[in-house]
Amino acid sequence: MPRSGKIGGALSGAAFSLMLTCSAAFAGETHQVFIEKFEFAPANLTIKRGDMVEFVNKDIAPHTATEESDYLWDTGELAKNQSARIEFSEIGTSNYFCAFHPHMKAEITVTPN
Repeated sequence: MPRSGKIGGALSGAAFSLMLTCSAAFAGETHQVFIEKFEFAPANLTIKRGDMVEFVNKDIAPHTATEESDYLWDTGELAKNQSARIEFSEIGTSNYFCAFHPHMKAEITVTPN
């Protein structure tokens, strides 16, 4: 995919907000991505701008969900049964991986509301 179709270097780290708790002002939908058997499920997720994704680790091993191109967002280390939420405020496609297991890859596409 051409670089222009991806969320990339032109965006600042402020484009995404790491949310460890859900705020009362949040109006979007929350989607879940499960980390099981060293895979992200679903591996391809389409959401709307302003939606939140909760990453839930169901594996024994620790994992992360880390934005691939410029590390614009990262869940940090998630131990078994831990989760982290990230709100997506910019339209585009974001590829991500696990920092501990780089073969684990997935993609989130953010569409207009």
